[in-house]
Amino acid sequence: MKLLSIVFILLMGSVFAQTKMSPELLWKLSRVGGNEISPDGKTVLFGVTNYNLKVNKGNRNLYTIPVEGGTPRQLTKYSGSEFNETWHPNGEKIGFLSAESGQVQMYELTVETGKITQVTNFENGLNGFKYSPKGDKILFIQDVKLDQTINEKYKDLDQANVHVFDDLMYRHWNSWHDYAYSHVFYAVKDGDQYVLKGDIMKGERYDTPMNPFGGMEQINWGPNGETIYYTCKKMTGKDYATSTNSAIYRYNLSSRKTENLTEGMKGYDMNPTFSNDGKYMSFLSMEEDGFESDKNDIVVMNLSTSEKQNLTKDIDITVSDYVWSEKGDKIYFEAVINATNQFFELDVKTKKHKQLTDGRHNYTSIALAGDYLVGTRQSMMEPNELYKVSLKSGKQEALTSFNDNILSKLDKVSIEKRMVKTTDGKDMLTWVIYPPNFDKNKKYPTILYCQGGPQSAVSQFFSFRWNFHLMAAQGYIIVAPNRRGLPGFGQKWNDDISGDWGGQPMDDYLSAIDDVSKESYVDKENLGCIGASYGGYSVYYLAGIHEKRFKCFISHCGLFNLESWYGSTEELFFANKDIGGHYWGKDRAPSYDKHSPHNLVDKWDTPMLVIHGEKDFRVPVTQGMEAFQAAQLKGIPSKFLYFPEEGHWVLNPQNGLVWHREFFSWLDQWLKK
Repeated sequence: MKLLSIVFILLMGSVFAQTKMSPELLWKLSRVGGNEISPDGKTVLFGVTNYNLKVNKGNRNLYTIPVEGGTPRQLTKYSGSEFNETWHPNGEKIGFLSAESGQVQMYELTVETGKITQVTNFENGLNGFKYSPKGDKILFIQDVKLDQTINEKYKDLDQANVHVFDDLMYRHWNSWHDYAYSHVFYAVKDGDQYVLKGDIMKGERYDTPMNPFGGMEQINWGPNGETIYYTCKKMTGKDYATSTNSAIYRYNLSSRKTENLTEGMKGYDMNPTFSNDGKYMSFLSMEEDGFESDKNDIVVMNLSTSEKQNLTKDIDITVSDYVWSEKGDKIYFEAVINATNQFFELDVKTKKHKQLTDGRHNYTSIALAGDYLVGTRQSMMEPNELYKVSLKSGKQEALTSFNDNILSKLDKVSIEKRMVKTTDGKDMLTWVIYPPNFDKNKKYPTILYCQGGPQSAVSQFFSFRWNFHLMAAQGYIIVAPNRRGLPGFGQKWNDDISGDWGGQPMDDYLSAIDDVSKESYVDKENLGCIGASYGGYSVYYLAGIHEKRFKCFISHCGLFNLESWYGSTEELFFANKDIGGHYWGKDRAPSYDKHSPHNLVDKWDTPMLVIHGEKDFRVPVTQGMEAFQAAQLKGIPSKFLYFPEEGHWVLNPQNGLVWHREFFSWLDQWLKK
């Protein structure tokens, strides 16, 4: 009897034992995305991606769940991933894209029976689609080859592998120009198939959606289904590289004419949507040409008079996404405020707004479902799950819980919201993340986290790379300051970084780590500093000014030499705005002398891990090579982690595991001696 009791206790202990977060567990978490609401407002359509480390890839399946709550219903079980899931306007079918047949085509699933039918057979497939208001047509995007390859130009040299360019933008983010352009097409339903009717951008050497991150949100049907509205930056080469002046265009299917609806508006204009009564078009708009992180406003255009109103001009918030109310009297939007992403309500007539949600979390999407807002929500400790928010009470309720089986067993970490005084007397919100079972009587190695962007908030994001729970689980305290140059604290705080990369933002970083280091539980002799992109730049810069604070550094895809970076990056509007322009002649921008980390190498003396991907064209791999070579020549302990097939991010599952193993190996080597 005693033996049975002991066995029972041991078994129960194994069931309820907590687990340490690990890189392998991160890849086991389900990734929930999408929140398409059925026409009757009662059901949410979404996707869930799961990764298999052994086969080194992921698979995305589609699900629905009632807005009132319940058990998710799995709709697809294909071996490949399904995406671009969309409700048919009649609510009886769901359209989606899949490469199940070997090429990406469109499929329709009958909701009642689950029957799936392939409804397109387009040559070259399609990359995205949207139903017309009646569902009798679709618009879709497809790559159209318009330029000659070298083998087509010199037909006798079929083995030549050469590219010839005579203008800029020959490569972008992670891919070289491939002689093709993304165009918008439309097709008409005939029986159970959609039949191609036309390319509304025929012959144009422009891309819609815009590269590299644009999606179907940039294209929409007009209210009557006889017009198509789309976002495009109709520029090429140098002009494209130095401008953010995109526009909203309207194409009429009958007249086949295209008109620019935002002529004279100089910044990004994108994502056309419509009020339910069809009277107004709305879109997101930035005012300044060349500033990719300018304030994002909601602009509404009267389709009868063409009169435009900026509804959020006087609100010191930058909008991420939004949706109209049923009556058209309100707009609900999502935006970052004080290092969290929340829902807001905007009165269209009075332009007054109020915050609807609060808490330590980020809403990452927004949709309207009757009396609820529905969106994906995450925090530093939890990946995306679907939530609903009552418009009447403000109550926030989880609809899905795909990751509870893993998260519930993890050792808990705690997060402190700490206000740090900066060198110029400002209050800076800084997150401090503590290890599981934190004991203030012990001392912990501590890491300063430097955010990228540079205009990207240190909010309640859940990262599958820079995961604060994972770092804390390895026994580290993490200090994550919302330094100068981040949104959510007013536009001035966001803008203050431009032209001052190595100035006040660096002081902000040091203020944060110095403030937290005063605590008795921080091991001041074992501080590390990490970051990616601008955060990687920050690491290189701090390595030259830290005055022995840190024992090691890790820089992922960081900018090292601003002159050579300006000469090899692609989106020059970013460099022109944030660095101040080019590096030659009388107009040489001061940043090259004042803020380039390579000018501080003579002061480097601390071990450094450099990480870079070959296909990173925003911050080319040579930036990492230059930094690593400098450290090696100075005799500084250093390592170069190089990913031939990765770009600005590490997306391959097994590569991701290597990244984490090398990352923590380096930290442990220098901070846990």
